[in-house]
Amino acid sequence: MPNSPSNRDATLLRFGVFEVDLAAAELRKNGARLRLQGQPFQVLAALLQNAGQVVTRETLRATIWPADTFVDFDHSLNTAVNKIREALGDSASSPRFVETLARRGYRFIAPVDSVVPAPFVHYAQNHAQKSVPSTSPAPEIALHPELHVPVPRRSVVRALFALIQAMYLIFYVSGLAHLRAADHIASAFLPGWRALAIVGALLVTGAVGIPLRFYLLSAVAFDFRKLAATFARLFPFVLALDQLWAIAPFLLLPQIGVGLAFAATAALLYVPFSQRTLVRMAYRLVN
Repeated sequence: MPNSPSNRDATLLRFGVFEVDLAAAELRKNGARLRLQGQPFQVLAALLQNAGQVVTRETLRATIWPADTFVDFDHSLNTAVNKIREALGDSASSPRFVETLARRGYRFIAPVDSVVPAPFVHYAQNHAQKSVPSTSPAPEIALHPELHVPVPRRSVVRALFALIQAMYLIFYVSGLAHLRAADHIASAFLPGWRALAIVGALLVTGAVGIPLRFYLLSAVAFDFRKLAATFARLFPFVLALDQLWAIAPFLLLPQIGVGLAFAATAALLYVPFSQRTLVRMAYRLVN
């Protein structure tokens, strides 16, 4: 994102749920003040004012650490960046805000909105000065850098992903627990070896799918930062497995009828792609 000159002039900057008041030297999240003082705040301000651009270590040193200051610069800068990430809930391995460029510097990668104070319109009436604030346009909503959708709360995204894994676990356990009923329904439509093949597929894929879903559940529960790369490798297998189990509603054909079975199957066919999108929302792809 090219740097906007207004970022350097504005005293109030916003990104996601965070707001930085440069004049008051305050970092706020959803209006609540976060503790970030001294050099970490100055480093954050420098990154925000040059959002989207690389701010070299030399630039930060010249700007924040005077030449006559005798400190371990590398240690001080690394400590400042770590405190920034701690305050923002960010990660060096999967950054959403501050990206590290080895041996070069840092770059603020999230969209930043500069908030300019609304101008006041002055006019004279009865020899008295009065001012009326004009309405300023609402700031743009911060968008995900890859998906171009509003940046969601990671906790909500991770919860939705976990619920999908739990749904498939229920499918597998229920299917394995009712294999005889599945055989009866399959035999009514596909007599002979075809019905046996369907029952065998349910048995094998259910037995394989259970540990897979437990792995994905534990990964999102413990916030495994490389889940995006891992899920990308697993996706072809997950896609094939989920497309097969998309026909599971037809096992309930006597209870729900053909129409609802088709509707449920159509929805389930999209679920693997929604899982991939949720992972991309919550985790940055790193190698």
